[in-house]
Amino acid sequence: MPELPDVTVYCEALAARVRGEVLQRVQIRNPFVLRTAVPPIASAEGKRVRDVRRLGKRIMLGLEDDLFLVIHLMIAGRLVWLDAGAKGRNTLAVLEFANGRIAFTEAGTKRRASLHLVQGAPALAQFDRGGLEVGESAFADFAARLRQENHTLKRALTDPRLLSGIGNAYSDEILHRARLSPLRLTSKLAEADIERLFQATRDVLSEWTARLRAEADSGFPEKVTAFRPGMAVHGRYGQPCPVCGSPVQRIVYAENECNYCARCQTNGVILADRALSRLLHDSFPRSLDEG
Repeated sequence: MPELPDVTVYCEALAARVRGEVLQRVQIRNPFVLRTAVPPIASAEGKRVRDVRRLGKRIMLGLEDDLFLVIHLMIAGRLVWLDAGAKGRNTLAVLEFANGRIAFTEAGTKRRASLHLVQGAPALAQFDRGGLEVGESAFADFAARLRQENHTLKRALTDPRLLSGIGNAYSDEILHRARLSPLRLTSKLAEADIERLFQATRDVLSEWTARLRAEADSGFPEKVTAFRPGMAVHGRYGQPCPVCGSPVQRIVYAENECNYCARCQTNGVILADRALSRLLHDSFPRSLDEG
């Protein structure tokens, strides 16, 4: 799922192309993508784009007449900028402007990506999950959010009610940078741990936003993925940790996996998920030395 760095760069690329432009036509090619009926999607046509900004992991296009198009890419949704005459693949919807078109695509067969059209600030507010924008916040606010509920760090970082824009990929990178276990409970963190996590969160998100911005090089983002060669641990199961050289480990759960370095983050202890523990019993290694 595109997270804060990816969505930020998407918004910048969209703003450069459509802010001030008139949305001439909206084509809905897959009816499941449109999740609202009132106001009708046709009411967005002929309206000028006044604003483009990120709402957590969502993209918002603010139009005239207090209308807002809200795009949630979910896992496989992507945006493609098409020049006149170009055709897109796996297209759910197309937003047409005089200078080009935004194709909203989604790979695979599961239709999770969504498009909403709402009117008025109160209606737009439903998409604000309340998460803290860490890059714009003070340490005290960050610490208060972490202590608000007792969760594992992995869950706390990815909870949109607590922190904004962080998902599975960048939470792995943040925890590796902070040298903290993904299963460490927020209630067990010392002040120094929280300070380290705060700085790691800010640094990882700002560094990756800058890298993706440079990669796009004023063009439209094309390689939006959760798995990038420059990442330290995410998607690198079995590969050497760039800090200590130990093999990157993983915990598999639902449709995701959490990647971490046991030597850097868990004092050499390998974290077994319950399914693997039941399956492998005593043969499952409990430390890097046993593995």
